[in-house]
Amino acid sequence: MAANSGQAGYLPSGGSIFCTIPDILFLPELLCGGVVWCLIAATHIWTPNPTAYVITVSLFCFVMTFLWMMIFACGSHRSKSSWAAADVAYHAFAALLYLSASVLLANVTIGLQTFLSQPLNLLFASDVDLFYKLDIAAVVFSFFTTLLYVIHTIFSAIRWRSF
Repeated sequence: MAANSGQAGYLPSGGSIFCTIPDILFLPELLCGGVVWCLIAATHIWTPNPTAYVITVSLFCFVMTFLWMMIFACGSHRSKSSWAAADVAYHAFAALLYLSASVLLANVTIGLQTFLSQPLNLLFASDVDLFYKLDIAAVVFSFFTTLLYVIHTIFSAIRWRSF
């Protein structure tokens, strides 16, 4: 089924985007990006905390990836070479955004661990422990989403080079 990605000058449209590499990665990107978005929305945002940037990145990439998938599904891409280049550019940009957000989120999570390890903060330990666990899950999904966008960028670049 994934043999269509090797055809020179081929950009899928319609339901065939779910059968070709890299376009099959749209769904896991949306799923994992949505999980990151929900996990960050469930935590408490501390004052010096950059998770507002993380939620902005995840929301932006979720919406743009959905719109990008709809453009491909509806067959709105006519000039194939420019759309293939735009596909590479968007996914590279999204991978860079997610990488920066993942690193910031990992830094915040390490800070929560440091907060939990101090004996004076035992009164808040149960709430912070829950936020810490949610942040750990968000970090894992964020780095996995970054990996999906990087893989999508690589395969999109290979497809673009075939034009």
